[in-house]
Amino acid sequence: MDRRLLVLALGMFALGTDSFVMAGVLPEIARSFDVSIGVAGQVTTVYAITYALMAPTIAAVAANVPRKALLLASLATFVVANLATALAPTFGFALATRVLAGIGAAMFAPTATGAAATMVSPEKRGFALAVVITGLTTSTALGTPAGALIGGLGDWRWTMVFVSGLAAVSGLGVWALLSHIPLPPAISLAKRIAPVRDPRVALTLLTTLVYQTGHFITYTYFAVVFDRVLGNDTLVISALLVLWGASGMVANLVAGRLADAVGNRRVILAGLVILIAVMAWLPTAGANLGMTAVAVAVWGAVAWGLLAPQQHRLVVAAPQSAPVVLGLNTSGTYLGVTAAGVIGALAIPAVGAHELGYVGAGIVVVALVLAELATLRINAANRTAHSPALASA
Repeated sequence: MDRRLLVLALGMFALGTDSFVMAGVLPEIARSFDVSIGVAGQVTTVYAITYALMAPTIAAVAANVPRKALLLASLATFVVANLATALAPTFGFALATRVLAGIGAAMFAPTATGAAATMVSPEKRGFALAVVITGLTTSTALGTPAGALIGGLGDWRWTMVFVSGLAAVSGLGVWALLSHIPLPPAISLAKRIAPVRDPRVALTLLTTLVYQTGHFITYTYFAVVFDRVLGNDTLVISALLVLWGASGMVANLVAGRLADAVGNRRVILAGLVILIAVMAWLPTAGANLGMTAVAVAVWGAVAWGLLAPQQHRLVVAAPQSAPVVLGLNTSGTYLGVTAAGVIGALAIPAVGAHELGYVGAGIVVVALVLAELATLRINAANRTAHSPALASA
């Protein structure tokens, strides 16, 4: 395997731990700052919205910055931001440091995924993207549960120190092992968002945003959604988070290969159907530990398994704009996380935390419709492209 992909995956591991560790320590944060669980959930929301809005902007402004330097700067920002969160005296200060962490994510993730897509031959793009995304899924299987365990046994502030340490180690790996990556052509912000005028791209990006919103509603408030089986047992919480991430890590690699082998449409359609079913099952499954474990494993597998085929679909639809559309897709993911935090905070007092799965399932149904509309557009474009070739044969 290309070592450069593993180095990029290592950086994504640090980013992923920073992104998702809050779900395991949210009750502790709420108690520390004396705010409600819904308000505490906004530490995830501000991080995600900052990333989503800043990623295309930074990509345009930093187009002439060497890729390795940009990756190192982003990881350095992570270290500073998470140490500042650990030292936050007030909730407002903690929110400000999460904005800084979001800026670091906006610098790193699109650069890493764009590099992965251009490092390998076209027939291996799905697997290359899956390897880099595996850094994120591995973080949910290892980094996030470890952070939750540290927070549960000690203090959530030490969790932030742990995340800073991961970012520092990742930075050393990038500095020592990553080979030079040629600068991509300079592209203005207007041109970066221009691909969304293509219905195939726009519908695929909307699919990502909507399905991520649907399932992250439950993940953001994981500790209260499953409190019937979790209680205050830090080990159980950590074990379930390990299960969620580990199943996603395996499924992501399998889905990447399947997208190369059978096409992305079949993988996306099957994944969304299963995700709808499992989200609708969570309110019932959450009353029993065994059922919760099964549901969490399936949920993690399909939620993460959808990322590689979605990115594969974008690269096939717009190969000349691969770094741009992949960056926009990651922005869509974080806009989904943002929306999930807000919708979940509003839904908890209205329907109860245990019923959030029903809300999420309904939203993923919309994602399924969008994905099939994207398929229709892709098929129509393929027919149009083939017609001139047939006419000239």
